[in-house]
Amino acid sequence: MRLAILGGGGFRVPLVYGALLGDRAEGRVTEVVLHDLDADRLHAVTRVLAEQARSAAPGAAPAVRATTDLDEALRGADFVFSAIRVGGLQGRADDERVALAEGVLGQETVGAGGVAYGLRTVPVAVGIARRVARLAPGAWVINFTNPAGLVTEAMSRHLGDRVIGICDSPVGLGRRIARVLGADPGRVWIDYAGLNHLGWVRALRVDGRDELPRLLADPVLLGSFEEGRLFGADWLRALGAIPNEYLHYYYFNRETVHAYQRAERTRGAFLRDQQAGFYEEMRDPNTPALEAWQRTRAEREATYMAENRETAGAGEREADDLSGGYEKVALALMRAIARDERTTLILNVRNRGTLSALDAEAVVEVPCLVDANGAHPVAADPLPGHATGLVCAVKAVEREVLAAAESGSRARAVTAFALHPLVDSVNVARRLVEGYTRVHPGLAYLA
Repeated sequence: MRLAILGGGGFRVPLVYGALLGDRAEGRVTEVVLHDLDADRLHAVTRVLAEQARSAAPGAAPAVRATTDLDEALRGADFVFSAIRVGGLQGRADDERVALAEGVLGQETVGAGGVAYGLRTVPVAVGIARRVARLAPGAWVINFTNPAGLVTEAMSRHLGDRVIGICDSPVGLGRRIARVLGADPGRVWIDYAGLNHLGWVRALRVDGRDELPRLLADPVLLGSFEEGRLFGADWLRALGAIPNEYLHYYYFNRETVHAYQRAERTRGAFLRDQQAGFYEEMRDPNTPALEAWQRTRAEREATYMAENRETAGAGEREADDLSGGYEKVALALMRAIARDERTTLILNVRNRGTLSALDAEAVVEVPCLVDANGAHPVAADPLPGHATGLVCAVKAVEREVLAAAESGSRARAVTAFALHPLVDSVNVARRLVEGYTRVHPGLAYLA
């Protein structure tokens, strides 16, 4: 089975390859094709993967080849991972800087930064979807590209249900809740619903019994895991649910913006500089590639959402939360489809009536039953009013981004920014569009 990874020179690709090395079952991936526009980055990542492969049994490691030709990468693919970053990490740093200059959030998936990232990514993702439909019509596309829900919805208009978005945030959240409750994460049912980076755990059932009320009633348990410390026990009890960590940007927006403004470097600037150092180090053929990658990754994971944790006084990340996770979701998804190994995963898929407040084509993040025919969203109870309002508002923003990307309308882009709950003025929205079009050549299509 052949897997094509678009964005194959990306820093997190070795996580995916490491997961593939652990898969010994029949029907596993036997060939990985890495595609990237940057040949030097491809070479660096290929070196890391070659060192990873040495730990595998003879003949067990998937063969790896790299190409800068997208059509070559797609032909013959059974699965396509889309993990591109339009504009690179410099683009992410610019997104943050332009937004913070206006006093609003520039995070890459939330607020003004997410809108800007979506505006320059959607046209590229749509182009990829069209080429997949033409060159690999039988392939399944697994979308890692952020903003994951928005990009998945854009691609679904051309690929239908054969594109599925994934994110490791819900998985990590469910795992942490199960851990503090003393439950086996593999045996729990997580009632999670919302959009990507905008969802809530409303129940966690062990053998049919909802254990979430026990967690919410126990201040010691609530203070023992990341989201409990991040949001605070009182607020979690008020919600009656455990929010995805990214909702901290909404519930504590003012404090987070101030923390980002005080920071020496934004997250995007930190990653830009850190990864530039890694790729520069990899120019030396004597550099131990896997060791350099592991060292860089450890620092990256330890500093994840550092400003939010500082604002909340949440302390350092726990060791169990530094091991990644999205690659495991991707592997489980591929297994379920390729081998009909039926499983349940929280995924980004078309709504199909799952959340009653949204239309059928809206991509949502919900538990899905997965089999050889794809991912099927599980029926869910309606979200409470406060969550419904936020989900509908953000989905309206996503639809304006899609409309702006399709039409090239600058007015629709302004509307997308202005409607976002974390942008507090139409005039700010106008200035954001002006600022982003100055720093991103890829937004020149907006007229």
